[in-house]
Amino acid sequence: MQRREKILIGAVLVGLFGVAGLLGSMAWLLWRESVASEADYAGGLAATLGERAERTILDVRDMLAGFDKLAAVRCSAAHLEALQNASVSRPYIRGIGYWQAADRLCGVGFLPLQGLKPPHADHIYENGVVAWWPSAQTEVGGVQLFLMRYGEHDVAIDPRLLLDLPPAPDRRATLWVENLRLSAIPWDVQLPQPDALPVGVTVEREQGQVTSHFARNEVLPIDVVAQEPIGNFWSRHGATLLVGSVLGLLFIAAWVDIILRISRRELRPATELRRALAAGRISVQYQPVIDLRSSRCIGAEALARWQRGKGQWVSPNVFIPVAEEAGLIQEVTLTVLRTIIADLRRITAVAGNISINLNLSNDDLKNERIGDELAEHLKAANLPPQAIKLEITERALVNSDTARTLIRGFRERGHQIAVDDFGTGYSSLSYLQSFELDVLKIDKSFVDAIGTGAATGEVVVHVIEMAKSLGLEVVAEGVQTLEQVRWLVDHGVFLAQGYLFSKPLLVEDFIEFVRGNNSPHA
Repeated sequence: MQRREKILIGAVLVGLFGVAGLLGSMAWLLWRESVASEADYAGGLAATLGERAERTILDVRDMLAGFDKLAAVRCSAAHLEALQNASVSRPYIRGIGYWQAADRLCGVGFLPLQGLKPPHADHIYENGVVAWWPSAQTEVGGVQLFLMRYGEHDVAIDPRLLLDLPPAPDRRATLWVENLRLSAIPWDVQLPQPDALPVGVTVEREQGQVTSHFARNEVLPIDVVAQEPIGNFWSRHGATLLVGSVLGLLFIAAWVDIILRISRRELRPATELRRALAAGRISVQYQPVIDLRSSRCIGAEALARWQRGKGQWVSPNVFIPVAEEAGLIQEVTLTVLRTIIADLRRITAVAGNISINLNLSNDDLKNERIGDELAEHLKAANLPPQAIKLEITERALVNSDTARTLIRGFRERGHQIAVDDFGTGYSSLSYLQSFELDVLKIDKSFVDAIGTGAATGEVVVHVIEMAKSLGLEVVAEGVQTLEQVRWLVDHGVFLAQGYLFSKPLLVEDFIEFVRGNNSPHA
């Protein structure tokens, strides 16, 4: 079974099982998510209340610390005005005082002038906060206040206002500090103590309620316990369940669409090419370059070849554009480069100083990645730069300062630069003068016109003459007849490649070709 068939069958099975699973679990998931939403809401209630209470206490501590930094003379009009402004802007404050040791010298608010003086502090914290819990000794106007002192100032807080929760029959909460109940909404509500509850949310479906426990310990150890009923679950989440059912059906449709998209993606040529690169299924074949004067092989052009799983070859005219569009062309180039370097040791052992042409794409001339790896691999293999010639297309020469810089760098390292398939792009011979090039390769379409009387036959003469005037070596591509060979030699073109000499060969066959072709008795 081929990979394509496996993907299609797998997609169908995954789609069927996925739809069945989604249909079977949709109702259960909707119910579970609705209950979880209710639990999150109730759990968030305790967290919000706890954070608000802690922010209040942090604000009070920072306020008291700010008073100690005031430049105003203590108990002066400016000093008392600052205390008064702070008190008015915070509705939970009932009084602020200035102390020296055990004496309250002045203050603002609703407290007695001498302030509240419980005999002993309930807790002194490492951060400097001194706290007195609400008790009969802190009671003013029938309200037992919570006292905090930091530095030279203290504050009296109405604990009933620390829980910022609008009154409602289904909302209950208690605020605890040091396991002592500091505030509650409503004031007489009875909820479990914090040490009897885990931190987080507890859903009690049988009792129809959700109990949440929130704990923090940044300034003071604070616990908030809150309860919310879930008896009105259906009225609150009925619409959600209905909408969820519709969304569930849409999700099923999306699932099927995803399966189809994944299947198409897996079957796309770009995906197959990416897998082929990873699996090492991109190979290299070598088409010999022949000196027409001696009939000796003086080099070869390396050509990338892609063979699918069952031996099916994919034409370069197909997968090279795919690689360029998918951003994989540099990976193809690097694969060919590494193969050439590995093969060159065997090739040079038979052919001596022979060069292999490596094709570069437009993307290969947009950054230095290819050049860096080329230099690194040549150095590791102890090969000279002259062993690799670089072929570029006309398109790479058009309006590209980066390409011009990279080409100059390649030549400075010792690589020859050839323009491949000249005549099929957008440049002109005069434009080539602005580049540092060494070789011009005449495209097969021009060579095919030789001897036919076609207009392109005259063009190729002009191309050859202009190339010579620029000092460029000329190589003819796609040579298939002896008539073409004679015409090329007569016009001063002495290097050629094509099926007249050899088709592209695997490295073993290329080595045998060189051995036989370049033998003194050949």
